[in-house]
Amino acid sequence: MNKEVTAFVDGLISYDYILFGSVFALFILFMILSLLLRKKVFVAVISLLLGFSVLLFGSTIGYIKMHEYLFKNTLLLESQKKLSFTQAVVVKGSLQNNSKFNFSECKITASAYKVTKNKYKNYLLKFKPFQKASIFTAAIPKGSSQNFKIFIEPFTYSNEYNISLKADCQ
Repeated sequence: MNKEVTAFVDGLISYDYILFGSVFALFILFMILSLLLRKKVFVAVISLLLGFSVLLFGSTIGYIKMHEYLFKNTLLLESQKKLSFTQAVVVKGSLQNNSKFNFSECKITASAYKVTKNKYKNYLLKFKPFQKASIFTAAIPKGSSQNFKIFIEPFTYSNEYNISLKADCQ
């Protein structure tokens, strides 16, 4: 857990600090407003709830949406093939940089998850893949794309499965 927090803090960019600072300032503003309006209990409680909501949801949703906008990309799964003589699956694809910024690096993750005949169970199984593999790519200039190949190994699952791709770029 400590390594994950350290990696998250190391990966923050200046836009993240601006977002977190403005969310915290808005939180402080709502807290001061609730203190000033403490004689009007209903308005003070609403202001207090708004302050904590902004602190919790504003930073989380703001971070996710801002990174979706700043580091917009398109992943294309070109092929997936289970190898015959070794316990592995080869996933080939391409990553295109659709943002207005150059990517310094991208972490591409391929996840394998089970498939059943029940569509609701399939939806839930996507959240818990039974195998993952990741690679890091070099810099990708804006507007260009890069091909990649990921080996998921050891892959011993013999039933039906699907592969999903996710890219986290900076």
